[in-house]
Amino acid sequence: MLFQRTAIARRRPPALVDKLSAAESFIRQFAAENPESAGNPEQRWRQVRRAVESSGTYEHTPEELTFGARVAWRNAARCIGRLYWRSLVVRDLRQLRHPDEIAEQCFEHLRQATNGGRIRPVVSVFAPDRPGRPAARLLGEQLVRYADDPLSRRRLALARELGWKGGKEEFDVLPLLVQSAPERAPSWYELPEDTVLEVPLRHPEHAGFAGLGLRWYAVPAVSDMTLEIGGVSYPAAPFNGWYMGTEIGSRNLGDADRYDLLPSVAALFELDTASDRSLWRDRALVELNRAVLHSFQEAGVTMADHHTESTRFLSHIERERRSGRPVPADWSWIVPPLSGSATAVFHRSYDPPDEKLRPAFLRRPSEDPWATGS
Repeated sequence: MLFQRTAIARRRPPALVDKLSAAESFIRQFAAENPESAGNPEQRWRQVRRAVESSGTYEHTPEELTFGARVAWRNAARCIGRLYWRSLVVRDLRQLRHPDEIAEQCFEHLRQATNGGRIRPVVSVFAPDRPGRPAARLLGEQLVRYADDPLSRRRLALARELGWKGGKEEFDVLPLLVQSAPERAPSWYELPEDTVLEVPLRHPEHAGFAGLGLRWYAVPAVSDMTLEIGGVSYPAAPFNGWYMGTEIGSRNLGDADRYDLLPSVAALFELDTASDRSLWRDRALVELNRAVLHSFQEAGVTMADHHTESTRFLSHIERERRSGRPVPADWSWIVPPLSGSATAVFHRSYDPPDEKLRPAFLRRPSEDPWATGS
């Protein structure tokens, strides 16, 4: 095999060699983990190799696509919810390239993922990049974002430049932006009402909390990452799990560079903010997180708490160890942003993240959605 790879490298461009190597690695991984459905892996590899050599790329079977997307979630070093990777619903939409079709299926993604509040993990995989023909991109971090979220400034400015007139009220939902080619202007689409389930935030004990007028959406569908499987890149592949409470309470609503609500919550609870030693921020953060967990539970919307999810992540690690697989994890993301040392994931180390591990969801520079990803 070493001689064969060396011979290939001498007579083929490096990019083609890399594509062949990535494809072969994935085809063999698929066969090893799916012996009952892989068929003849040597025959499949020869088929893939011929396709790459003649066209520069190849097409995954539906089974390969499903497996690759699920393993990309399994490999996500920043995700604490990977115990459920096998349950990911994979929607094969590779035949779609027009922005109108992509937008409609993004809306359908949200409907299926919302599932009446019983959130389902879903990924919708649109057309892949091909040599000399990049596929469409979704512009924005998530399918659902609020216009008044400081993190949305770039997307809000672009939407208004394209003609969107919204964003004048608190928690206005931004339109979906789809760009079919780097030289073409993005198209924008208002999200239909039945695609965005929102939860008004209430506190279990303080009735005045409702007066803050807070709410948050139910499905965190990430849309700015490229799914890479066996050397094939799918730049439009929005995916979601369900929220962990601290993502909303501690980060989205609590961070100073986001909604910065800790001072407002502290005032509501009449906390002493004259000194940091009163731990008013910590106390406000706990009450804000209590409100988020309480509200989602009362609304019947799936949400995990950070203590339960931490324990489940350790179960995931043990299950993967029994399968002979490492579990790369970024400690700074796995440990929750509230009561970190009180959770099960705090007091240990993890296999380090591997940037070369594939399949994977790859981040793209926010200023250039047409970059390859890393």
